[in-house]
Amino acid sequence: MYTYKIYNNVSAEGIDFLEENGLTKEEENPDALLIRSHVINENDFNKSLKCICRAGAGVNHIPISLATDKGVVVFNTPGGNANAVKELVICGLLLSSRGIIQGHQFAQSLSNEIDDELTHLVETNKKNFKGNELKGKTIGIIGLGAIGSLVAQSVVNMGMKIIGYDPNISIDAAWQLPKEVVKADSLKDLLSNSDYISIHVPLIEETKNLISNDVLKFVKPGAKLINLSRGAIVNNKDVLRALENKKISSFVTDFPTPEMVKRSMEFSDVILLPHLGASTKEAEINCAVMAAEQAYKFLKNGEIVNSVNFPKIKLGRTTKYRLVIIHKDEPGVIGNITGEIASHRLNIPDMINKSRNEIAITVIDLDDEPAKVIIDNLKEIVNVLSVRLCK
Repeated sequence: MYTYKIYNNVSAEGIDFLEENGLTKEEENPDALLIRSHVINENDFNKSLKCICRAGAGVNHIPISLATDKGVVVFNTPGGNANAVKELVICGLLLSSRGIIQGHQFAQSLSNEIDDELTHLVETNKKNFKGNELKGKTIGIIGLGAIGSLVAQSVVNMGMKIIGYDPNISIDAAWQLPKEVVKADSLKDLLSNSDYISIHVPLIEETKNLISNDVLKFVKPGAKLINLSRGAIVNNKDVLRALENKKISSFVTDFPTPEMVKRSMEFSDVILLPHLGASTKEAEINCAVMAAEQAYKFLKNGEIVNSVNFPKIKLGRTTKYRLVIIHKDEPGVIGNITGEIASHRLNIPDMINKSRNEIAITVIDLDDEPAKVIIDNLKEIVNVLSVRLCK
């Protein structure tokens, strides 16, 4: 049976799922890696490795191109921590609007006051922490995937208006959006019309410094910016200037940096969180189980869901024997594969082929078990990266 290796503290529920389904732990040459924040390097790509499963959404610590070249499927778990992040976004909206942190700090300073004087100080100073309600305000949501759509659903119920921007939105994600979401034609359009801005995009080359001077000039004066996505998506130095110029009235971030720590100690317009977005017991369990399920389904049946480098693929099992073949997406490969199988007079009752960019996967069901020589010959076909028999 197949094997796995765990990096980081992956929730026990995920490990239990693997063990219950026959996978065993292996340190040297595992078939699957389950990780959270572990940085994958070339040494992790052992000769048996077939998939890397990230218990979380971000994969910027995994060398995707290298994995693809080696025919290794990289999975993530979008949506597994979506509710946890959504709830923290709601918290960020309130923290940036109501003087909650500042009021708490003031209340703590009253520890030496007697009852009557304490009450007097509270009543006379509460005006200093007066804030704004969210109802009727406009929130711009950048990125309308699993988290962004949940944020949209929640703020609708809070009476907020919503502008959404996501040029790469999928059909499935679009179905999750409430009808109240107004589509922004551009990032400039969203920024110039939003009282609150919440970022929910992955960190890729195209999103590095997405929020910088180039677009901050379009921000509606006094807007509040929330970044619970990835630190490098926002240029903190540019945001600091926007805070100093009162272009932005508040910045809530899950990614503290030295300059932001310094600003938060001197001013109340920066609210720092220690990367709490997905830090709930429920989110960790959800992501671990999702990652484990994806490893199991791929190893057992060649099924791929939520891969960042391979196409989605699923074929209902019709026979006892199944070939899972990973290859480059080049002309003639499929013909050579099926020709080799036909030359040994094996029947193919069902098969499916899917490709994504330069990589492809072909799943073939067979009536009879293929001999070792067939599998060896398939591995020798030009542009074939791996062949394995599932039975």
